[in-house]
Amino acid sequence: MESDDDKPLASPADSLALIAQERANLERDLTPDPRWMFWPWGFAWLLGFGLFFLRFGPDGRVFVDLPEWLPLTVLSLSFIAAGLITGIAGGRSAMQTRGPSSRQGLMYGLTWSIAFTGMGILFAQYGDALPDDRLGLLWAGGMVALTGALHMAGGAIWNDRQLFILGAWTSVINVAGILVGPGWHSLIVALGGGLGMILAGLLGWLRLR
Repeated sequence: MESDDDKPLASPADSLALIAQERANLERDLTPDPRWMFWPWGFAWLLGFGLFFLRFGPDGRVFVDLPEWLPLTVLSLSFIAAGLITGIAGGRSAMQTRGPSSRQGLMYGLTWSIAFTGMGILFAQYGDALPDDRLGLLWAGGMVALTGALHMAGGAIWNDRQLFILGAWTSVINVAGILVGPGWHSLIVALGGGLGMILAGLLGWLRLR
């Protein structure tokens, strides 16, 4: 007995629709879940920079009397956890592909690691030359600026408008935070950057569906 899959398509339009559907299914299977790629970082920014604002607020104000080491420790551990989660999620998708796309992903990932390592070494040279609040702003502002630039570069590489917009948004709020000064920068990055990544993950997931 002939099944529905064996029946010939009624028109060229049906053939094109089937091709488009299969192409979308393939893209969905090969693309990492955007929630796993953005949400870990979004919550890490929201929590880590949020604690920085509560402990090291504008003009030295302390909103919550936390241990001085706690915000940086939470931010660092959150970043490590986010890196592991996104690395595993991206690695699973990369295992299903070969060729230029796979190499692009590998080189893009190495770019993040090398760029942040280089910037960290550079900033460490000025650890004793700036007041603590300005040094914190230098580290946070520089790292967020690099994140925004790399997101925009990734959007350009893969023609991903949403990723490019996220990078541009991150860059804009970072500049705004730097201009208003230490303390406020942490709040702006926590809310604008963290929630922006969470929203980007949600929109990307809905688009794949």
